[in-house]
Amino acid sequence: MVDPFLAMNYNVLEVIFSYLDLRDLKNCALVCWNWYHFLNDESSEVWRMHCLRKLPQEALKSDLLASVTTYKKRLRAYYHAWNPNDCSRNVYIKPNGFTLHRNPVAQSTDAARGKIGFRQGRHSWEVIWEGPLGTVAVIGISTKEAALQCHGYVALLGSDDQSWGWNLVENMLLHNGDAQGSYPLLNNPPKYQVGERIRVILDCDDNTLSFEKNSEFLGVAFKGLPDKKLYPTVSAVYGNTEVSMVYLGPPLDG
Repeated sequence: MVDPFLAMNYNVLEVIFSYLDLRDLKNCALVCWNWYHFLNDESSEVWRMHCLRKLPQEALKSDLLASVTTYKKRLRAYYHAWNPNDCSRNVYIKPNGFTLHRNPVAQSTDAARGKIGFRQGRHSWEVIWEGPLGTVAVIGISTKEAALQCHGYVALLGSDDQSWGWNLVENMLLHNGDAQGSYPLLNNPPKYQVGERIRVILDCDDNTLSFEKNSEFLGVAFKGLPDKKLYPTVSAVYGNTEVSMVYLGPPLDG
């Protein structure tokens, strides 16, 4: 039987925590075990209320966050989404907060980075290309120094020593302006189909970048990544194409 006094305390905490900002919630979790345990329930009413206040309705009503199973993780994914202040001038972020739209500008290649970069730990996120790929469509990572726009239709991501990418059109890895080999290492690998979810896995401990598709690990794409903050990035050339990115956290293999 639940202690009525304890239940009342939890109800009061629920209301208070629902109105605190995330920094204060993090500090509250350090106060005592009960508060830590309370906030550790990622599907609680506290995190649901924070989701409802912060996340756009367009995202909550869509199946875009289907791979993100708790309210807290959905909130985290939103804070890791595309950065509207770190993208080409020909790109804008749609109202859902997770999807970029490339305007139909001729003779231009345009890129966007995520809001948060990584230098430690293991991280994964999904990329969903929701429009035509065009002649070049690249997903991967970059540092803050990598360019986000250039003239012509080129593989911008992977064109310098500050970015690493997988061109989905040609199944080719790119870095420092050079092709690094076919990927994945399969005989006649299938081409990317619009709407498929590709999981990007960045291991900052082993300095590697890998990809998964349809729950199949495709192998390590890049090794020897630098000890720099690395950001989820894509570059696109096709007018009106759209690309979504959803941060998942540490990969499920641990």
